[in-house]
Amino acid sequence: MSNIKIGLIGGTGLGEALGAEQGESHNIDTPFGPTSSPIITTTWGDVDVTIVQRHGPGHVHNPSAVPYRANIFALKSLGVTHIIASGATGSLREMIKPKDLVVPEQVIDKTFKRANTFYECAAVHVEFAQPFCPVMRGWLLNAAKQLDGVDIHDGGTYVCMEGPTFSTKAESNMHRQWGGDLIGMTCMPEAKLAREAEIAYALLALPTDYDCWRAHAPGSGDGNAASPEQLLQEIIGNLNQATDNSVKLIKLALEDVTTLRETPSPAHDALKLAIWSNKQQIGEDEVKRLAPLWGRYFE
Repeated sequence: MSNIKIGLIGGTGLGEALGAEQGESHNIDTPFGPTSSPIITTTWGDVDVTIVQRHGPGHVHNPSAVPYRANIFALKSLGVTHIIASGATGSLREMIKPKDLVVPEQVIDKTFKRANTFYECAAVHVEFAQPFCPVMRGWLLNAAKQLDGVDIHDGGTYVCMEGPTFSTKAESNMHRQWGGDLIGMTCMPEAKLAREAEIAYALLALPTDYDCWRAHAPGSGDGNAASPEQLLQEIIGNLNQATDNSVKLIKLALEDVTTLRETPSPAHDALKLAIWSNKQQIGEDEVKRLAPLWGRYFE
């Protein structure tokens, strides 16, 4: 694939670090409503980059209210071929420390309130055994070899919960028993929708703290437990540092996208065998409505 365009889904800091303020802003209305933020198109080196703030300016969309379908549809409409998504998580494993970076391999979807498909008027069943693109994962991990002073974990399972309330301690321990390594609220249905849109998708998880299975460390100084305010400030500090680390990694990866150009992602043909409905029975209006996603299969 010679013409690639990288979509970045994350917070404001990610876009600013990659020069989004110098890019072009797009307000795109989609069949699924407006995107969560204006979409910025810019370049990094010789790579076209497209940036969207998942929670919107001012972090106004809670995880259940993010317009995931609109965001992915708009990125596809702008020609995005690969997505790097970043998001804060809690750690379910002692070895995954706050401020580390994780490139997960698997996901457990516990969400239940979110629209999770574009194809409500057809039977479309994409393969999802590997939810995160193996080509992109290898590309990111190879770039990570150049990043000093940051612990980066290859693999792991992200448990995506509905939220917005955090887990109970019983739930946190259950997630660990399931084999979960991270707990978060945002990668689903985002990754599923990217697959339905035939966009390669990789997740860069940013652990900010240990989930509640592990007791918080006592505060320093007087021997008393840290206050909720102190814990929140610590988590915000960890998130800022993890975000800085993720920006460094993304910049390193974007310096050489040869792997993405030369190695096809399985996601790019995800719909080839996935449309089970008789195409002649799908309404013409629906085919046109979703043309940026599946139009090539109706030509």
